[in-house]
Amino acid sequence: MSKKRRDIPVFDHPIIETHCHLDYLKDRPLEETLEQAQRVNIEKVITIAVSPDNLAQVRELSQIAPWVYGTQGIHPHDAESYSDEVEAEIRQHASDEKIVAVGEIGLDYFYDNADRGVQKEVFRRQLQIACDHDQPVVIHSRDADDDTITILGEFEDTLKRRGVIHSFTSGPGLAQYALDQGWCLGFNGITTFNKAENVRDIVRMAPIEQILLETDSPFLTPVPYRGRENAPFYLPFVAEKIAEVKELPLEQVIKQTYQNSLRTFFA
Repeated sequence: MSKKRRDIPVFDHPIIETHCHLDYLKDRPLEETLEQAQRVNIEKVITIAVSPDNLAQVRELSQIAPWVYGTQGIHPHDAESYSDEVEAEIRQHASDEKIVAVGEIGLDYFYDNADRGVQKEVFRRQLQIACDHDQPVVIHSRDADDDTITILGEFEDTLKRRGVIHSFTSGPGLAQYALDQGWCLGFNGITTFNKAENVRDIVRMAPIEQILLETDSPFLTPVPYRGRENAPFYLPFVAEKIAEVKELPLEQVIKQTYQNSLRTFFA
């Protein structure tokens, strides 16, 4: 007989899902997913664009409910599909009412799905869009700490709203640079994984005032639901783990990360 998994906790104070991919969810109807998210007191959901193929889809998803929002941007995996036409589309919609950030953009040297020189050029071009539209940024950085620091350094004076380095798995050097520069770090179900002590070390060093909660669903499902497709309604487990790792009252973590999310994306 299989062991029953613990029910998803429900907090009195609302929480905000700052990073998911609603168009990638397959296990249940989207309406059901969103209803379940509301039942666990998720107040807002941000669904993230990653490729030319889903820019419009994310904009459409941001209209399905008043509390669903989106971003516009091209992931480093798809950097080689970036073009003037794609940039024009991102620029056209970067300041739409339901679009809250430019992203997911950045560098990924782990998979190297795109030429690194192209990744860096596309990263810079999209950071400039954020500067021009006074929008925050959602950054993906994997095995690219030094180049991420170098490129962000070029925009220190012009990128006013900063944003988040999401699904943070990088080293303490990038973490400290980002924190010193006023960025938030996004943490998800990885924080619950047995072999992720390196990520929990970054959680410990990050001020609670600069931490955002996310799921990155359908990926990275937190314990105790690993093996299932991830979804925004599992976010409470991330909040619990952050409180445990930082040895802070859960209520403080929930309230502060909520304020951090509002400040970053909805100010």
